[in-house]
Amino acid sequence: MNRRSQMRGATLPVVLILAAMMLITAGAWLKTSLVVARATVATRERVQAFHAADSALIRCSRMLSLALPSTSSKDEPSRWRAKSSFEGPTAVAFAPFASWPYARRVPQCLIESWTNASYLITARGFGATADSEAWLQLRIDIADGASTQHWRRVVARPF
Repeated sequence: MNRRSQMRGATLPVVLILAAMMLITAGAWLKTSLVVARATVATRERVQAFHAADSALIRCSRMLSLALPSTSSKDEPSRWRAKSSFEGPTAVAFAPFASWPYARRVPQCLIESWTNASYLITARGFGATADSEAWLQLRIDIADGASTQHWRRVVARPF
């Protein structure tokens, strides 16, 4: 037998193995690209919701006046934890903007009196999807004509 007859048919399995390796590699790259794209969109949504809440917080803190009714409670206000404060017919939260681009809803804020000279402003911002929502708070203490602001991010939705 000559050498050529022994090699006959060996090319096809080699080509099939190389094609399979290329397909597997391409599939892995595609899967990785999809995961990265989803993560990027989720990050963009969270950032958009955060900026909406931050803008609402800034605007509401500017809108705050000392004419609000005050209480003498030392406990932190808790109306911001109730869903009815933000949604429904009894909602006391308001939208400081008429619209917000690329968001599911306009941001909202709720201003609560903490003590005679302190207020708690809670802002809620939205992204384009229902899962993207950010909550921020600002406590404003007013003493001797000067105000001090204490900012915090609410990590989880309160309701």
